[in-house]
Amino acid sequence: MADLTHFDAKGDAHMVDVSDKAVTARTAVAEGYVKMSSQTLEIITEGRAKKGDVASVARLAGIMAAKKTAELVPLCHPLPLAKVALDITPDPELPGLRVEATVKTTGQTGVEMEALTAVATACLTIYDMVKAVEKSMSIGGIRLILKDGGKSGRYVAT
Repeated sequence: MADLTHFDAKGDAHMVDVSDKAVTARTAVAEGYVKMSSQTLEIITEGRAKKGDVASVARLAGIMAAKKTAELVPLCHPLPLAKVALDITPDPELPGLRVEATVKTTGQTGVEMEALTAVATACLTIYDMVKAVEKSMSIGGIRLILKDGGKSGRYVAT
């Protein structure tokens, strides 16, 4: 259990004490996708979804979710986020929408969970907005692709 920072010596879950950590610039980038039929992707890209602009609503949902991460994930620290940006791009080869979130802060702990929460929520919002057209969509590939800053330094997914 020694390597798992969210557990104390007795094995009980706890919020990590970051008070002695240096304040540094921190960035995290996460990605994911919503796979759907070509017809559903067309409805989205042509702006014919009955609930409105799917990408715009999903982008806002992702931003809002990043700001609420500490309320959703019990052991996350509430953080002052300096930037939350989501790119949602159609991918005809998938077919579907790819979602990428970039989150930045200056603080004592990283923003990986905020980036992952932003992607997951944006993907769920995409699903919600077009589920009337296609219930068989799938959400996948949600992962951290970049983390920078802090004691552990830089991580880039391969």
